[in-house]
Amino acid sequence: MSGMPSAGPTPGKGAAVAAMFGRIAPRYDLVNRVLSLGVDRSWRRDAARSALAHAPARILDVATGTGDLALLLARGAGEGVVTGIDFSEEMLDLARAKAARQGVRVRLERADALALPFADASFDALTVAYGLRNFADVPAGLREMRRVLRAGGRLVVLEFPPPDDRPIGRAMRWYGRSVMPNLGGWLSGDRSAYAYLPASTHAFLEPERLADAMRAAGFGDVRYRLQTFGISALHVAVAA
Repeated sequence: MSGMPSAGPTPGKGAAVAAMFGRIAPRYDLVNRVLSLGVDRSWRRDAARSALAHAPARILDVATGTGDLALLLARGAGEGVVTGIDFSEEMLDLARAKAARQGVRVRLERADALALPFADASFDALTVAYGLRNFADVPAGLREMRRVLRAGGRLVVLEFPPPDDRPIGRAMRWYGRSVMPNLGGWLSGDRSAYAYLPASTHAFLEPERLADAMRAAGFGDVRYRLQTFGISALHVAVAA
């Protein structure tokens, strides 16, 4: 199964995806919980543990969305400072409200993941949860992540691998084609968004190819493991 449609540059994709997330922001958390049966919370907890393993002082969460992973990181970071960035102001507004309700300190800024507004080597750890496949240029995004990480800093990526030909993969393809657009569309009022999201997964890089792309961007010690029968994958790498 080819992952190339989402790997190289896709002009105009960023603006279209940002607009889509702006539309679905008000019901985004609800739809996520329903469609994943809440299992996505455990996937993010795994990512947070991996990112915090070496007590980073400066942490960046890219494509933070409504802030679920950034808030987990901030709660576990001790004196560490967590910054979350996203290209959707509507998503960031929800993240800010969530942080205020929970009494968690986190910096939240609007920014483009392909042109991060930070100096080289600004962070000790960087995370991105289910946002990489939405980048208009995945290799460029990985290179930008490497730029803002210090040497030895840790990159943690959560992403949905393309469904394979095992029974669980066939079931996920059916779920993405038949359930997500209908149920997600009904809950959010935007069927097209919940048709795009599974299609973007099917077109993305398989885990080993994503690991290769990380190595090509300047990361070493790249490891990954599948979560929940391969529905999600957690990649961890170190800035070389």
